[in-house]
Amino acid sequence: MFNVVLIEPEIPPNTGNVGRLCLATASTLHLVKPFGFTLDDRQLKRAGLDYWNEVQLRLWESFADLRAAQPEKTRYFFLTTKSQRPYYEVAFQAGDFLVFGRETKGLPEPLLAENANSCLTIPMQGTRSLNLATAVGIVLFEAVRQNR
Repeated sequence: MFNVVLIEPEIPPNTGNVGRLCLATASTLHLVKPFGFTLDDRQLKRAGLDYWNEVQLRLWESFADLRAAQPEKTRYFFLTTKSQRPYYEVAFQAGDFLVFGRETKGLPEPLLAENANSCLTIPMQGTRSLNLATAVGIVLFEAVRQNR
């Protein structure tokens, strides 16, 4: 239904949990290298439980490679704390790509600058960020809700 992109994920349990979210929503998980772990990592598989082998998974050498492989009119939304536009103001469409960055640094500044009109945020108070899997769950399930 949707596409979740993790650019350079670092923490295996987060990626495993995001895999389960993707499976639960019939979405594809795209992982962009380099990773901070290997795909046979025990923690990754433990977080993904016995579902990991069922996740629709695509691996990419770079975000440019991922983008080049998609149709020209593909829509991408970049989640960042550096935007003022809330994720719930977007009318998501099946097939959209929801792009998330590294746990420690988020998305690269040049990528955000190139895609400023497609940047979204999760409004929050009292903290500067959320766990990656939590953030993916919030936005992904809003997209699913809108398209039910």
